Amino acid sequence: MDSPIGIEDVDEVRPDLEQLLISTSRTFALAIPLLPEPTRHEVTLAYLLFRVADTFEDAASWPRALRVEALATFERLLLVPATLASGEVDATARRWAAEVPCETAGYRELLAELPQVLADFNALAPAAVGLIRDHTRRTARGMAEFVARTDERGELRLRNLGELRDYCYVVAGIVGELLTELFLLGRPALAAGAPALRERSRLFGEGLQLVNILKDSASDAAQGRRYLPESADRGAVLVLARQSLDRAVEYVLILQRHGAERGLVAFTALPVHLAHATLDKVESSGPGAKLTRPEVYAVVQRVNRALDQGAPLFAASRPAAGAPVAAANPAVT
Repeated sequence: MDSPIGIEDVDEVRPDLEQLLISTSRTFALAIPLLPEPTRHEVTLAYLLFRVADTFEDAASWPRALRVEALATFERLLLVPATLASGEVDATARRWAAEVPCETAGYRELLAELPQVLADFNALAPAAVGLIRDHTRRTARGMAEFVARTDERGELRLRNLGELRDYCYVVAGIVGELLTELFLLGRPALAAGAPALRERSRLFGEGLQLVNILKDSASDAAQGRRYLPESADRGAVLVLARQSLDRAVEYVLILQRHGAERGLVAFTALPVHLAHATLDKVESSGPGAKLTRPEVYAVVQRVNRALDQGAPLFAASRPAAGAPVAAANPAVT
């Protein structure tokens, strides 16, 4: 039976992976433990692998050529069983842990532990390995294309809303697609809802990413990451974020309507609620505004109560599932 959401509910089934998750994430460290097995273990490893790619993409002070090379090397390592490349993986992980500029100590620890993460990844069921490998490689390849566009100072400037959506697809939309396929794996009861879930999956990721970009725009710009296009009004990005979050709401309701386990529904509902609350705060207070711990706790409790009571997870004013889906614009496939 799935457990209710709890801010400290991270058990010790796999302490090494859980600690890496806690040290490299906030929202996902809160949400992933809600998932039923084996999806929980699969998503934990998928998150950590995506976080490795993110670390290279975020390292603006590292030379552009080295970032592109690291993403290409990482993409190649995902293709090789860890047992056949353990020496290369060990040496590469040590070098990356020593050389890559990391924003937090947890990212450096993750790079150092990459051999174990890859070994655990390769031990998953073959279907899960194939899904995670293919989607992670697509993200790494797309990130390399954006890194290659940075200037000599490592600064990336997106020119318009189309490029912003392309970027969101690479770093988050693909994640939404992967999560959907992992949710559907071994769950025939969800098959009827699969087309609708797949249709909304990339926008689920896009909505969450746009909220992060709006929230972190000032700090990102200071580190050479200018994701908000100068040609686009900030209000237009806020509208786009709300539209994408509306599709994310539909995604959660489709899961719920088709009888998904509580853990799947909670895992998807919680970040959407947090994103809505964060976006409200950013819109009223500007970049850098974050939810306090009591505010996060209140959101968690609200989701728990709704799930306990079988009540609607979102306000009635949200569009009903089945509303038209906004067109995405992924340039990298």
